[in-house]
Amino acid sequence: MSAPTVDLDLDVFAGPFDLLLAVVLREEVSLLELELSEVVLAYIEHLEQQGELDLEVATEFLVLIASLLELKSRLMLPSAEDELGEMGPEEAVEELLARMLEYRRYRDAAEMLAERFQRGRRFLYRSVALPAELRRVALDAATAAYEPEQLAGALGDLLAVPPAPDLSHIRTTVSLDRRLRVLRELLSSRGSFDFDEAFASEDRLTQAVTLFALLEMYRKGEATWEQRKAFGPIEVRSGG
Repeated sequence: MSAPTVDLDLDVFAGPFDLLLAVVLREEVSLLELELSEVVLAYIEHLEQQGELDLEVATEFLVLIASLLELKSRLMLPSAEDELGEMGPEEAVEELLARMLEYRRYRDAAEMLAERFQRGRRFLYRSVALPAELRRVALDAATAAYEPEQLAGALGDLLAVPPAPDLSHIRTTVSLDRRLRVLRELLSSRGSFDFDEAFASEDRLTQAVTLFALLEMYRKGEATWEQRKAFGPIEVRSGG
């Protein structure tokens, strides 16, 4: 398996990706100090610069990164049930090579199956011809399966225009910007207005959004209001 040719410039290493694998396996660079996410980002930038994706090379890169991630996770979180204890450098090399060889076997098997599939596509198999008694059938020998009226009714149902869907359960969209425009137009034309008289016919959702719009205008100093008694009419006036 050949490692992807990617030049890396990391905090603990600078050079090609295949050299990084070698120095990590020789423990010249600690795997715990290596940020594998930076390696992945560097490979993505390398793909963007190339402008094309080699699936075979990308798959090999993913296998190598996944193996390094698993080795690093074992170093960071050693398992208490691991009878072998802490993995040494020789064991790490052997396990990484075993995973590479296992991936190579599956890749070779996939290539062999793809090759056999391509070879098999050249062969065409002749289908069995219809029996002689079925090649020509007289109209008198045909048996009616449905009554003409039943067939006409089925086709008529298919051609009928369906009724319009009921949209009464769907609420109309009430936006804050629209209610702000309505309030500003009322204040511009009247100078002041009674909130209940202006919006009594609106539904509760529209009234609630209108109230939020009025609070927004009050915050900006565009409007103010006065209620002389509890539950009395609310008079809205321009803030200026």
